[in-house]
Order: sequence, then C-alpha cells, then structure tokens
Amino acid sequence: MLSFLLCVALLVVGYVVYGKIVDKCFAPTDAATPAIANPDGVDYVPMSNAKAFLVQLLNIAGLGPIFGAISGAMWGPSVYLWIVFGTILAGGVHDYMSGMLSVRNDGASITEVTGKYMGKTMQNVMRVFGLVLLVMVGVVFMVGPAGLLAKLTAGNSFLNVKTWTIIILIYYFLATLLPVDKIIGRLYPIFGICLILMAIGIAISTMIHSGERPMMEITLKNLYPAAGKKPIWPLMFITVACGAISGFHATQSPVISRTLKSEKDGRKIFYGAMICEGIIAMVWASAAIAFYYDPSKAASGMGLEALLKVKGGNATSVYEMCKALLPGVGTVIAMLGVIACPITSGDTAFRSARMVIFDWFKLDEKQIKVRLSVAVPLLLIGYIISKVDYNVVWRYFSWSNQTLAMIVLWCGAMYFVANYENKNVCWICAVPATFMSAVSVTYLMYAPECFNLIKLGNQGIVISYATGIVAAIAFLAIFILRGYLIADKCKKIQDSVIIGRS
Repeated sequence: MLSFLLCVALLVVGYVVYGKIVDKCFAPTDAATPAIANPDGVDYVPMSNAKAFLVQLLNIAGLGPIFGAISGAMWGPSVYLWIVFGTILAGGVHDYMSGMLSVRNDGASITEVTGKYMGKTMQNVMRVFGLVLLVMVGVVFMVGPAGLLAKLTAGNSFLNVKTWTIIILIYYFLATLLPVDKIIGRLYPIFGICLILMAIGIAISTMIHSGERPMMEITLKNLYPAAGKKPIWPLMFITVACGAISGFHATQSPVISRTLKSEKDGRKIFYGAMICEGIIAMVWASAAIAFYYDPSKAASGMGLEALLKVKGGNATSVYEMCKALLPGVGTVIAMLGVIACPITSGDTAFRSARMVIFDWFKLDEKQIKVRLSVAVPLLLIGYIISKVDYNVVWRYFSWSNQTLAMIVLWCGAMYFVANYENKNVCWICAVPATFMSAVSVTYLMYAPECFNLIKLGNQGIVISYATGIVAAIAFLAIFILRGYLIADKCKKIQDSVIIGRS
C-alpha cells in the first residue's frame, strides 16, 4: 500500500513542480486564444476552465489507463514506475505541448502543426497516420464499452454486444456532427461524476481489502507468469499506453485548444489532465495486482497467472474486479465510470478525425452537409473494423499510439529550437522523444504483429534491442544536426497567432 500512496503523491508533486517548469519553458502569454479571436459556434467555442479540464480528461481517459494499466500489471509492480515517471516526464509534456502548439496555431490539428515544424513530408505522413489511429481508437472505444454494457445487461438477449455497438455508434454520430457545446459540453459533467466515483471507489476498496488481498510494493522483478514469460522492455511500455504517454492525446488536445480562454490555463488543463489520468492508471494497476496475485504461486513464478488467464485488461477482468470490490450499487457506478471513459474518448476520436480531414482539405465546418459527408463514411468504416478481433486492433492501436507520441515530442523539440532564444528548453521534449523512439522501434522489430523477431528467440530480442537503441541515437543525431546546432542559421518559424509579440 505504501508504494501506491507514494506513487500517487509523486504524481501530484510532479504536477506542481515539473508542470511549472514545463510551463515556464513554454512561456504562455496574454495573446487572444483561437476561441476568443475566431469563435465560430461549432468547434471554436469558449469554455470555462472547469468544463475544459473535465472534457480534456474524459477525452484522453479512454480504455488506456484502465485496460492498458491492468494488462501492464501482468509484469508486476514495476509498472508503477513507468506510470509515474512516464506521466510526469513524457506524457504530461506531450499533452501540454500538443495542446499549446495548437493554441498558437489557431487551433490547428496536430497533423497540420507537425507539418509546420517538421516539413511537408512529415505532415502527409501524420495526416494518414493520424487518421488511421483515430479510427482505430474510435473502434477500440466502441467495442470495449459495448462489451461492458453487455455484461451489465446479460439477462436481456436483445441488448448484446452488437446492439450496444450500434447504440454507441449512433451517439458517436451525433457527437461528431453537432457543435462541441451541445452534447459533449453538456453530458461530460455527468460522465465525469461516474469516472471520479469509480476511481475513488476502486482505490478505497482495494486499500480496505489489503489484508486479504495485499497491495504489492515496488519491485523491478519481472513477474509476468513464467509459462509465457515476456520481457518488460519494450512490451510493458507499449501495453500501458495511455496510462503513461499517448499519441492519441495529441489528436484530442486541439478539441480543447479551440475552447481555451487563456494560454495561461494550459498547464491546469493539458498537463493536469494527464496527471489525473496517471492517477487513474495507478488505481487500476495496483488494484489488478492486489486482486489477481496469488502468493502461493510466487515461488513458481506464476503469481499473476490468474490475470494472464483472463487476458489482462478487458471487459471480463474489469467486471470481476468491480463486482468483488464494489458489490451492489457500487458495481454499477464503477462499471458506468469505466464505460464513460472509452465512450467520451471514442466520440471525440471520430470528431478529431473529422477535424483532421477538414484541416487537410480546407473544408468549411459550418456547413452541416459537409460535416455529414465526412462523418458518415468515417463511422461506417469504424463499424466495419469493429468486426475484426478486438485484441488485434488493440495491439496495432498501442504501437501506433506510442509512435505518434514520439513524433509529437520531436515536433515540440523542433518548435523550441526554431522559436526560442534559449534553445536548451528543447530538451524537455527531446529526451522523452529519444526514449520513446527506442521503445517504438524496438517493439516494431520484436512484436508478432510487426516484424516478429520474437520467433528467433533470444537472438531476436538482441537484434530488436540493438535496432531500437541505434534508431533512437540516429533520431537524436538528426535532431541535433538539423535542428539544434544550426537553428541560429535557420529562418525562424513564426506562429500564426504570436507574430508581433514581444
């Protein structure tokens, strides 16, 4: 229990201390934000800080900090360290930079922002990559809650997974199409109550039951069940996904960047929401280990076998934990909280996909016919993909997610060296970008759904590790040579909203 409480405390301290450092490096100003300068009644709609924070939190807190954290728990309490330090040093920086760069570029989608600071080639790569990721996110966050709702209504044969998927799809259609303050702005406070009650309830119940189901303390030992032992690096770092850092968040931040009233609120909303998501991930990871760990099988290395048998984070494991830890009404509240997380990310995933297409082809979002012509095909494609095996979609989503985060961090680093007199501030982005480059490339080489070097055994692992490290060093070298060292000779890349600022 001590490790859990300490990790939560570190996340809070990280927000207060490191969050201020990141904010100071970026140096927000009093210039008019897109919502104030260019309101349009659809996407550019000023919101209060409280509502903007809540919408941002629910946008990013999908299944990642729940399903991903529970799946990451299969490696044991070492996952705590990744959640804490990943959130503070990488995830929070990533979310803050993606949100604030969008604010300074008239609320532009991350694909357009990346193109501005990393060139046209990367812009086109990000457009395609971002769209694919957003549709996959929409699918993951549609099928996941449909499975959970089917569990709650198991006595009704009509309300099966297929029916709930269609119902959620209809809601996504409305949320994608209508102005941001009509559905998303009004329903999120209700979903937010469920989310908060769920996290508090699971955390308190896990601590209360710590006598019969002890909360494990931090250890660096790999506790993945021996029968199918898998290395912590890079698998755990990809599996946890949204609970530490997530490229998906960069696609969501522009939704809120178009509603901010002041740049100086960025730390509270963007960095703060990521810290809250880290706390949610800590709750579920620690609860899963306590719930499923069997000390009697520790000697054989099969202590977490039960968690492996239910395949980690999914509708089954969440339902079992909610039912046991919060019996009765608490189960319903907890399940609704878990359901609210993915639904409130899935709706804005499709909305963000629509925004990417509009930015790409310079379409007018004010015309309902134009919005329909984009929203309908996107949702139909999502429904078709929902027929694919969920675990396969999740694995591709996880890798794409972390790779996008890597690109956005490099974009942030380039922004600093091109626009700031003190170019050393770039390292708050460049260091985590280098780390995530190693994670992403190593997984690309190793994973069965990618180059599948795992089939070569230990030799494949060595090749994957070496390739990941070399690639990360190469990316860093390119950044230094083409960005950091020659920045003084480069023409400054001016932000559309900050031209003329002192």
